[in-house]
Amino acid sequence: MNLALVIVGVLLLIGSGVVFAQQARALTGTIIGAVGLLTAVTGWVMLDGGSTLAEALRTGGLAAAAVVALYALWLNDRRRKIDEERQDIERRRHDLESQRHTIEQARQQMESQRMQHDRERSTDERFARAIELLGNDADQVRVGALHALAGLARSRAEYTQTVLDVLCAYLRRPFDHAHYARLRGDEDVQESVDADRERQVRLTAQRLIGELLPEVGDGRAPMYDLDLTGATLEYFDISERVVGQITARSVNLYEANAFGNMEIFGDAWFTSAHSWGKFIASGTTFHKRAWFSNFEADQLVDLKQSKFDGVAKLAQATFEGKVVLRGTRFAQPIDLNHSSFRGGLDMSAAATTTADTYGMTVSLEMKNELPQGWIIDQKDDGTGLVRT
Repeated sequence: MNLALVIVGVLLLIGSGVVFAQQARALTGTIIGAVGLLTAVTGWVMLDGGSTLAEALRTGGLAAAAVVALYALWLNDRRRKIDEERQDIERRRHDLESQRHTIEQARQQMESQRMQHDRERSTDERFARAIELLGNDADQVRVGALHALAGLARSRAEYTQTVLDVLCAYLRRPFDHAHYARLRGDEDVQESVDADRERQVRLTAQRLIGELLPEVGDGRAPMYDLDLTGATLEYFDISERVVGQITARSVNLYEANAFGNMEIFGDAWFTSAHSWGKFIASGTTFHKRAWFSNFEADQLVDLKQSKFDGVAKLAQATFEGKVVLRGTRFAQPIDLNHSSFRGGLDMSAAATTTADTYGMTVSLEMKNELPQGWIIDQKDDGTGLVRT
């Protein structure tokens, strides 16, 4: 009987091995193997006759339990391998996705660079074409070219300074008009239709300069420089605008020109400029040097409520009209050496530490209001010599 149990157990073990080999039926094979091992071990222990049935069954049960435990270990190992394989597949999928994303980004970047290059090339072509049209004989074509340049500056901020330089260069071109000649007292200059048309083109250039400059109060806006050396300006208005450096040496200013309530963060050069009309710069802040040396003005010069943080120089300037410096603040001594005020000077409520007034004269026929402590000595020619 015991031998039969052993044989049955062995046969069950062989069967379990066959079943276990089919991985889909591993659990069934394990159960069959555990039963077979239980039977075989129990029969084997009973063969020697020294053990009871209970002891044999306990020994067989331990052997069967060992088989089940081995199956559990195998199952856990198999699950671990499956998890590792799944993680490896997921990692490879993620790597492929990352590579695809990287390739897509590179493609988009290349496309963006190509489009940027195309835009820059198109912009350069538009700029070159507009510059070429500025030399056209037809005034309407020149006006169109100026507007094209302004549109370019509005759409591409990096072109703004270049466009402003071009507009200033256009205004620096030699130009005269019969109207200007009459303002200078020359009545012999003949009227010219071409000059009238060019005058309108120049007025357009002036207006576009004012539109392209940032407004006061826009702290994030960039600052642009203006070079108007030797330019001819009429009704030029850049009031309430922000500029960096403004260079207006030897400029001719006709009619009324407005520089009021501005913020000039760079140097302001009006050396040897001539204002044939009104010069309005009230409420403007000059953060650095403001040079009006050898400045000539035939009419009103209004600088009231302005602020000069740097050196203000009016040396050897000649003013035929009234000069208003009422309430103006000077952070440093103002240079008025050899300046001449023939139309009256109003410096009431002006804040100034000291001033250099050597050779400074005022007209005694006009009303003059000077800071407290300034003295006017009458000269033999009827003018007044100012002493501080």
